[in-house]
Amino acid sequence: MMTKHAAVRAQQRCIPLEISMLLDQFGERHYNGNGVILRYFSKASIRNMLKKQSEKLSAKIKHYFDVYKVVSVDGGNTITIGYRTKRIKRR
Repeated sequence: MMTKHAAVRAQQRCIPLEISMLLDQFGERHYNGNGVILRYFSKASIRNMLKKQSEKLSAKIKHYFDVYKVVSVDGGNTITIGYRTKRIKRR
């Protein structure tokens, strides 16, 4: 489920709902420590996704490999979604 804020951001940033669903299915999870989980595509998750999806789909979604989303730990709601411009620092 997306919050109203996340739905607006996804529309503003031209990120389709299918990409959010692929992040849920294949994306890496990183607990931030602030009550949120970052979901994003890593090299390993992209390889795993491309094995299970068709080649036509992989050519279409290549543009969205830098998408991330912030998910609440409590209810699992998507708080926001966007494009990564910096690498995600993992501890």
